[in-house]
Parts: sequence; structure tokens; C-alpha cells
Amino acid sequence: METLKLSICIATYKRGAFIGKTLDSILNQLAPSVEIIIVDGASPDNTQEVMAEYVSKHPEIHYYREHENSGVDGDFDKAVGYAHGDYCWLMTDDDLLRPGAIQRVLTAINENCDLIVVNSEVKSVDLSETLEERKLKIFSDVRYGSHEQEKFFIDTANYLSFIGCVVVKRAAWISRDRTSYYGTLFIHVGVIFQSPLLRNTMVISDPLMVIRYGNAMWTPRGFEIWMFKWPKLIWSFPGFSDRAKQTVCHFEPWRRAKTLFLYRAMGSYTFAEFHRFYPEKNRKIERIMAHAISIFPAKLANFIMVFYVSLRAQNLRVTLYDLLHSPHSMAINRLMASIIMRIKGIS
Repeated sequence: METLKLSICIATYKRGAFIGKTLDSILNQLAPSVEIIIVDGASPDNTQEVMAEYVSKHPEIHYYREHENSGVDGDFDKAVGYAHGDYCWLMTDDDLLRPGAIQRVLTAINENCDLIVVNSEVKSVDLSETLEERKLKIFSDVRYGSHEQEKFFIDTANYLSFIGCVVVKRAAWISRDRTSYYGTLFIHVGVIFQSPLLRNTMVISDPLMVIRYGNAMWTPRGFEIWMFKWPKLIWSFPGFSDRAKQTVCHFEPWRRAKTLFLYRAMGSYTFAEFHRFYPEKNRKIERIMAHAISIFPAKLANFIMVFYVSLRAQNLRVTLYDLLHSPHSMAINRLMASIIMRIKGIS
């Protein structure tokens, strides 16, 4: 029996409508040295029925259905625990692999890195619109040695919020603290950036994945995650300078009026968030500002931000997509964005 080099580890929950296409994109290029591990966090939809059909036809798929949901962090950790490959690709349950992706990763594995990061293409949920051809704007593979980990942190930390880009040596994952990062929603980031730092890493420049943008299970919690959970995690790592952390994200982004206004325009920041996240102990002027934005007319906020972002759409296509798919977006906003982008020569 050939030694397993790679385990594609998927944690899934309520993705019966998507996981089949994800698996098809993997199975079409599967190699004998690769297995698929799926941990189902007690999905209440038809995920179990979908998986039963795939398992019956593909013995390389190992499906584990949990009795109760342990959260995304716990389920990914379990998936790595069930795996037998030397490396684990922490694959998402609704995105797609591009043709040749597995072979490209298997080739990279021969470099014996602790961590391999794969680039991605970003598309709309229905895959009809390309938002970013390359999430990481690099055009050749990059290696980072043990003395370059701060540069790696600056260059990739924000992108690494997407777990599907991570291919990690299983022994490195198992040897590191994971339970401290349960509940963060980013266990992989905790494993990667905790001390001691990983010795060597590689970033593959070619987009090997297609991300269905806007389909994340946590989208309704976007304000809490990106204003509080993510910054708290990034600023918790002792091995990096404050300058590096500030480059990745602000220490307390929820204090910034422009950021709050953007989230108001996208529909993620309302009076409910103000009431929850801005208690009386916050500074008075800060609370007044946060309160004013939370009740600012959302449709007007969306119109203003669509106009502003459209002028810079070459660099902010994903943000514009969020704004135009907000419940507060209007037909006139979409028309305005279309006209501005046509004038700017952006399709």
C-alpha cells in the first residue's frame, strides 16, 4: 500500500447543497497517495444522505458523523486527528479545487515545509462573477525561512483567515496547542502563529482553489468576528511586533467611525450591535459616535459607500460585492456602480 502523503480534511455543517460539488472537484484529480477525511458536525440537513452516496462509491472518503456539533475549530481538529497523511489540507466544504491543484500540492510537499499556503480565486456564491483572480497578489512561489516569520505574518495573516488555503504537516499540527483556540473560529491561525514559530513555510502563487465568497456560515456574525474575535486573536501572538500586528488589523477596529459606517452600509451593524458591544463603560464621545452610526439611515449609508467604493473598485471588488448584496442596497446603487465601473473600464 502506498504511503499516504496528503489528507484532505473537511469539517462540514449544513452543506448538503454544496459539498457534492466540492467533492467532485477533488475526486476528479485524486491520487493514490491522497485520502479525504470528512467530519460532519451533526448537520440537521441532508448532508448525511449526500455523504452516504459518495462513501458507497469512493472508498478513499472517510466520513465521521458527530453526535453533536463541536464547532468549526473542534471539528477541524478532529479531522486532522482521524487523518493518516503526512500533510493535511484543511479544505472548506463549499469551495472548489481547480484542476491540477492536488498534484501541485503533492509536488510542493517534497520541499518538506511545515506549512504550505495555496492561493485562491474569489468568485460570487453562484460562481458566475470573478471578484479576485488572485487573493494573494503574488506571481511566483515564495519561501519563508525561520528568520522571516514576521514578514510571513505581515504578508499572509489576513489571507490565512480563510482556512481552505492551509496545507500543514500533520506532525506539526498535532505537536502544538489547539484547544486554547477552540471557539476563536480560527484554530488554524492559532496553530500557525503560536510560539515557537514554524521553521519554514511556502506560499504557492497559482490559485489552486475557487472560493464561493459570501457563503460562509459566520456571515451573520461578521461584525462580532472582524471587530472583536479576529483582532483579539491577532494581537494575542507574542512572537510579532506591534507594528506587524497593526499591519494585519487595528487593535480595536470597532473604535473607528469609518469602519462602523461601512458595516452599517453592509447591514452588519445595527442598534442591536451597539447595545451589545458598546456598554456604558465605553468613553462617552465614542458611545455617541457609535450610537449615531447605528441609527443612521442604512439605505443612505449604503448609497454613500457604494459611490465611494465604486471609485476605487479596482482594489475593493469584494467590498463592493458585499455592499451591492446588502439588504439595504437599491437598484439605483447597482446602476451607479455599473456606470462608474464602465467609465473606469472595469468589467
